[in-house]
Amino acid sequence: MITLQNVQKYYGKGESRCHALKGVTLSISEGSFLVLLGASGSGKSTLLNIASGLERADAGSVCYDGEDLSHLSEDELTKFRRRQVGFIFQQYYLLPHLNVEKNVKMGADLSGSQDYDEILKAVGLWEKRKKYPSQLSGGEQQRVAVARALAKKPKVLFLDEPTGALDEETGRMVLDYVVKLQQERHFTVIMVTHNQNIADMADTVVRMNSGKILETYENQERKSAYEIGW
Repeated sequence: MITLQNVQKYYGKGESRCHALKGVTLSISEGSFLVLLGASGSGKSTLLNIASGLERADAGSVCYDGEDLSHLSEDELTKFRRRQVGFIFQQYYLLPHLNVEKNVKMGADLSGSQDYDEILKAVGLWEKRKKYPSQLSGGEQQRVAVARALAKKPKVLFLDEPTGALDEETGRMVLDYVVKLQQERHFTVIMVTHNQNIADMADTVVRMNSGKILETYENQERKSAYEIGW
């Protein structure tokens, strides 16, 4: 269980100071698929960064099973991220001088895991494991990023607009892989998107605007990646 209580976040100083999160309180169940939905500037990516430990809140608490991240030192927070969470962003952030297998192995090494062959097979890249990022399509590169994140065996997978740079066919494919792997491995998914259609895939949708949660609702029937609009 992840709980955020009255989380506040500011950027800048003086007259240019921005109040990015304004007292956000949220509970996320283990094994759930939660979407943070909102327009650019609504605070959803800031909330993802704080919930994942990439950034610290200026006030409030972020707890994982009762452990408050604000009480951790920088070294402890780094170890927490390595042990608990995986990240997938709109940009792939692959190392161009490493092939597919070595990019994914890098993720596995962060947690001391050597079990990444099955992940490569699961995302359909086993036959291309010796190729380099420049030899792959955008969708294949994003699948490498998915595999790298999951090779850590994270308890929580954070995704920030993972299909933003992909065409429809490839975007659906990547989302379908994520859902199937979640069902197999039972990790929690927290995804940021501005796409209402993608929100139809989630268990829980949190709609944000101007640094606040406007609405939280449950989908009674989740749609697959191939059932949603685009």
